[in-house]
Amino acid sequence: MSTEAAFAPRAGFIAPEIAAEFPGLRLVWAAGRARGGASPAGVRRRLRGLSDRYRGSGVVSMRVKPVPHAFRAFYRQIGLDPDVQRIPSEEAAVARLLHGEFRSAGLTSDACLVALLETGVPVWALDAAAVDPAGLGIRVATAADAAAPSGCPAPEGSLIVADRARAHAVLFDEPAAGSAASRAAGPVTLFAVGVAGVPDIHLEEALWLAADLLSRG
Repeated sequence: MSTEAAFAPRAGFIAPEIAAEFPGLRLVWAAGRARGGASPAGVRRRLRGLSDRYRGSGVVSMRVKPVPHAFRAFYRQIGLDPDVQRIPSEEAAVARLLHGEFRSAGLTSDACLVALLETGVPVWALDAAAVDPAGLGIRVATAADAAAPSGCPAPEGSLIVADRARAHAVLFDEPAAGSAASRAAGPVTLFAVGVAGVPDIHLEEALWLAADLLSRG
């Protein structure tokens, strides 16, 4: 089965009140099967190549580039200080400076990291068994979400990634333990988040990159 057939991208829902306040906010998701396990040599080489591209001066200047700038602006819109709670691409870049390289953490994590580094768009992987087949979207967390046994720390009023049955992650945070994809081979659901100023093609490319690495290695 081809990557395109296995991971067919779909637009996620955005709650009407969120769409009205943040018209550029989007979520795209796709489900397929991940090979899992440790990353093959080709993916590890790709991470090493990306490590060489992300050096001190480049990391400092990346915030003025269009995609990081768009995410930083959105963080401010939702009350987050991007200099304190970094956007995903800057968080990854700072980790590279601290560790001296992008460290491999298994194929699932590495595929999402490569997609983020190549496009600036964050991608996360969920255990497909935990996701309603109707798909994902973004809504406001309720008191019921905070009290649910799903393990997602979603304070009431926060923006969350959810399906019609449960919350999976606070927006831009890592997925809850009960929702995150494991390192093992198996079905996964990928999702990418875009904001105003980030072209749709960047979301599609990020999702495709992660899906291609997960399915082919």
